[in-house]
Amino acid sequence: MVPVFLYRSVVILKTIQKILIIIILQLFCKPDPMKATMMAVAFPGLGQIYNRKYWKIPLVYAGFAGLIYSAGYNSKNFTTYMIAYQDFRDNIAETKSYQQLPWLKDIDPTTYDPVLYPQTYQASAASYYKDQLLRGIDYYKRYRDLSYIGIGAWYLFSILDANVDASLFNFDVSTNLDIALFPVQISLPGGFTGAGVNMGMTITF
Repeated sequence: MVPVFLYRSVVILKTIQKILIIIILQLFCKPDPMKATMMAVAFPGLGQIYNRKYWKIPLVYAGFAGLIYSAGYNSKNFTTYMIAYQDFRDNIAETKSYQQLPWLKDIDPTTYDPVLYPQTYQASAASYYKDQLLRGIDYYKRYRDLSYIGIGAWYLFSILDANVDASLFNFDVSTNLDIALFPVQISLPGGFTGAGVNMGMTITF
């Protein structure tokens, strides 16, 4: 029986071999926008490799890493605040995870906890900290969801970038092309004229 680590190593090596073959083949081919798009859809960064824009690959993965970290961080805190709020609202003395929150750790629970200290707690303090827990839940939920949306948007952006790079691969940016802006008169209703801006392109052969 083949060891698992050996099997995984073979799979990884084959994947790397395929990527290297693709890179070598594309060194001698003009990028095709459709192929670049499909490769970017199949795996983030592959479209940039296909277009030979290797310097963009760290940017693609740095964006994903940042957004994934943000999603994990906000998701963890959302769960923490949700559990803390539930513990604060129930009538079970043993559930008091809210006391471990950094901003509640140094506050005397006798002033705000109606379950553990029904004789000494203050209703206004209990209401205030309950609202703070709800705000924490809303805050981290919002940014967790925005992080997930950001991951999807960054994925689509990497696909669009690969497509645009392939489409403009042979775009002429030499000095033979010239674009100029110049003022013009525009005819307005009623026989009046107004000022405007026109754009012209000059191609030198």
